Amino acid sequence: MRKGSRMKGDWVEIVVDVGGSATKTYEVAATRAGRRVEIGNRRGVVEVSEVTRTGTTVRTARFMATRVLALVEHPVLDEPDAHRSGDVPPG
Repeated sequence: MRKGSRMKGDWVEIVVDVGGSATKTYEVAATRAGRRVEIGNRRGVVEVSEVTRTGTTVRTARFMATRVLALVEHPVLDEPDAHRSGDVPPG
């Protein structure tokens, strides 16, 4: 079982095969301060949950593992990277 933990501003994107050549994308985000996104894979089911600081689950998305094509984690950056924002020239 893989379990990851994120913080406010983080979000997880789940791409699911819905049949034929079609896909559907879902997003689960940590929407408030003190919340995080947890990912679990149990018994053939991928579960992505938004969880409070105390461990209470706010919402959960469940998908059959065989249908999940991609699970992309988008972590929030603690410190803005000066080189990416263009504030400091490289070199």
